[in-house]
Amino acid sequence: MSNHNGDRGDFATDVRLLRISAIAAAGGALSTVAADFLLHLIRFFTNLFFFQTFSTANHSPAENTLGVLVVVMPVIGGLIVGLIARYGSEQIRGHGIPEAIEAILFGKSKMSPKVAVLKPLASAIAIGSGGPFGAEGPIIMTGGAIGSLIAQFFHLSGAERKALLVAGAVAGMTAVFGTPVAAVLLAIELLLFELRPRSLLPVAIACAVAGFTRPLLLGSGPLFPLQTMPLGTVGIVSSCIAGLVAGALSWGLSTWLYKVEDLFGKLPIHWMWWPALGAIAVGIGGYFQPRTLGVGYDVIGDLLHNHLAMQVVIGIVVVKAIIWVIALASGTSGGVLAPLLMMGAGVGALAGPYMPGHEPAVWPLIFMAAALGGMMRAPVMAAVFAFELTGDANALLPLLASAAVAYGFTVLLMRRSILTEKIARRGYHIYREYSIDPLERHYVEEVMTKGVQSIDARTTVAEVLRTHFGAQQKFRAFPVVDNGVLVGMADRALLDRALPSSAHAPIGALFSDALPEIALPGETCRNVAARLAITGLDRVPVVDDDKTRRLLGIVSRHDLVKPSLSVFTEEREREQFRRVWVPRSERFAPTSKRAGMTDERAEAKH
Repeated sequence: MSNHNGDRGDFATDVRLLRISAIAAAGGALSTVAADFLLHLIRFFTNLFFFQTFSTANHSPAENTLGVLVVVMPVIGGLIVGLIARYGSEQIRGHGIPEAIEAILFGKSKMSPKVAVLKPLASAIAIGSGGPFGAEGPIIMTGGAIGSLIAQFFHLSGAERKALLVAGAVAGMTAVFGTPVAAVLLAIELLLFELRPRSLLPVAIACAVAGFTRPLLLGSGPLFPLQTMPLGTVGIVSSCIAGLVAGALSWGLSTWLYKVEDLFGKLPIHWMWWPALGAIAVGIGGYFQPRTLGVGYDVIGDLLHNHLAMQVVIGIVVVKAIIWVIALASGTSGGVLAPLLMMGAGVGALAGPYMPGHEPAVWPLIFMAAALGGMMRAPVMAAVFAFELTGDANALLPLLASAAVAYGFTVLLMRRSILTEKIARRGYHIYREYSIDPLERHYVEEVMTKGVQSIDARTTVAEVLRTHFGAQQKFRAFPVVDNGVLVGMADRALLDRALPSSAHAPIGALFSDALPEIALPGETCRNVAARLAITGLDRVPVVDDDKTRRLLGIVSRHDLVKPSLSVFTEEREREQFRRVWVPRSERFAPTSKRAGMTDERAEAKH
């Protein structure tokens, strides 16, 4: 192996990582403050709309005494949100995570200050007026905007800006739910689209800071403390059944969401009015089932602890599903995690008494995680999220199994998730599978052509043209060397410029002292491929050092395709099990005799 291996590390990073991590820590603290502000803002508007008081006390909209007038409150909120989106920023529409993904992949991770201000305001109005949403989507968008703005202030690169955007987003989720590990997994499974120290470390630090800061503002401990008994051996079968049911629920909700969104798109009115129209359904549903209004964290807690009668649970699940689909399809502002938790827990509470395993109390939690894993297509995040929300270690294994099955169900039956479908409808396709780039895994010395045909620098231009660029020309360009030291690369364009005035001059005289574009043997193929794309070249010489410039070989675009061949082999070629043929006469011979025959044949073969 090359002596360059000793200089290579496991990761490609530099000291800038420390700076980005320090900024991410500050962003995590700011996202926690923003989350606290958003929750207070939601409470303020909840009290204003449903109790006509100026207060940030924690009251559920289900406690209102408005009677039939409750139908009007969501409509007023939807109208205000529509006006904010129309005349403020259209980016506030939606539940936050698709907008964050779009900014990351197609917007160079740039967000405007306007979004950082208007998103929490619009979401607080929508939720405070009864919208059946959670606060996590808006705070993910707001925290992401904070991280992006900080990165823009420090004039960071696009990759660094992405890391800070995601760090701010998931730090906000940590602050709302107190789930730092699940927030990091959300970043890995949904937002980062890579797994590098430059992104993972800032994200982890931001979540840790948010986790430590949260008790100062929002309280400590699990949001829904719960302790269940462990499932028996039948638990794996039961968990798979739960995963299938939750996967079907996820499929149905996603399918109907976009069917209803298509219906809104056919309305002959401006989209500004859609949130108000969707809010009519919210108001009617809230009149018949007030517990479906607003964030509903108290309802989730009641479902997890089986404090509600069956008929009440049925009403909550059905009404919540209907008003959530209609309201979200109308383009208003709000998050999806809390509604999914409520609907999943509700289905689990209904199915619990009939599930094998003799532990009805655990099924609302398991169905809740499975619904989240299927809908978001992030099974590990969903399982850890449910665990951190409750602190129930006994449920961790069935949580993982059910979320994985629900994830598999939706992956096989749905082309896109609730998150990516919205982006696809805007003309962008997202491929959520990602792996290590083969060009990152291989180095120039592994793929370069070593037996290089070079040109002596003392050869005349006319002679080079005759011998290397005639009818028998094999390559587009040739390295020019002086005693093995690279001088430059000669191609036909260079010779055409030199003729006829320099026909008898040595070709080495055509090059300046400036070092031509080169590659080093210890560089990754990805670095060289990027330089070829930028310079428009199709090959560069490989030298041992940028000072000595001793020619080692050539690396071309064709060479850079070689790493992809190993990936193709891994993905497409299938190994067949080799069957050892034994003559019929030997099949029933004693073992020792067959072993002796095998040894003799091996010796004869060698």
